[in-house]
Amino acid sequence: MEWLLDVFLNKYLLTATISWFVGQILKTIIHWRIYKKFDIRRMFGDGGMPSCHSATVTSLATITGINFGLASFEFGIAAILAIVVCHDAMGVRLETGKQAVILNEIIKAFDDLSAEKLPEVKLKEFVGHTPIQVLAGIVLGFFMALILHFLVF
Repeated sequence: MEWLLDVFLNKYLLTATISWFVGQILKTIIHWRIYKKFDIRRMFGDGGMPSCHSATVTSLATITGINFGLASFEFGIAAILAIVVCHDAMGVRLETGKQAVILNEIIKAFDDLSAEKLPEVKLKEFVGHTPIQVLAGIVLGFFMALILHFLVF
């Protein structure tokens, strides 16, 4: 059972998880302030400001760099992971969200014009991130790792 304690006390996992959690809380609050409607699904959803994927991997890379050094094998892996995830959030996932918006509009137009209805399908539109959302996630993850390293671990 010691392995279970090791997992729950792993400062790398904790830093990444706490960064994700703080990002999700911020995302929910920002969405509520902009749209004037509280939506608890934003707490667990993708897309939005800030990018929690970016915050998670950036905090992991930062805490790894602090503890193992910027020339370490461990930091190299974490940094490449962060770059790939952040790039993907702005690329494929952002385009997927744009396509979902268009497809949802096409389905609605078809339903409005046709006597025959399509199956009830609503594609998720919040899946990717704009560059500013990714940058906000990177900044959040970097500072969360610093705060947790110097104040908690």
